Amino acid sequence: MERPLALVGFMGSGKSTVGKRLAQRLGWYFCDLDDRIVALAGMEIPVIFQRGGETEFRAYEREALAAALAEAETRRRMVVACGGGTFAQPMNRQHIQQVCKTIFLDVPCEELLLRCAQMTQRPLFRDAESFLALYQQRLPAYQQAEASVDAGGQDPEAVVERILSLLFDVVISQPLLLPK
Repeated sequence: MERPLALVGFMGSGKSTVGKRLAQRLGWYFCDLDDRIVALAGMEIPVIFQRGGETEFRAYEREALAAALAEAETRRRMVVACGGGTFAQPMNRQHIQQVCKTIFLDVPCEELLLRCAQMTQRPLFRDAESFLALYQQRLPAYQQAEASVDAGGQDPEAVVERILSLLFDVVISQPLLLPK
């Protein structure tokens, strides 16, 4: 692998959990973009939303993403877990795709809804109707990832195995170039 990996997908798709485990298996560095945003802002994500709304959050996100991708370009062996809305922002998506191989963790919306209904730290989760609308709005962006992995109904380790299999298949399908 010559490029860092970025995991993208909707809230609750397992990007952080799978990303940590994937990085461990690869022996790579792990970057959770949400953690970077919290460190940069000096406050938790729900507080950012309460204080300055989504506009302030997206400004922190852009700054944290730029720093993470600069590090990924240097480090190369890095797995980045993007926030649920990060890849849905066109400028972010373009920047991520320039630096990283992107993998969409595809989970059926109904399963995501069940997962997120039990979480309290999701400022954009209000009710099922708005959740479904946001999912439909973002799905076309996620589908622009270079690869997609079915992560629905799967244990995180099984998702990691699927990603590793995908990466292995990608690597071995590349032609072997020998020096002349």
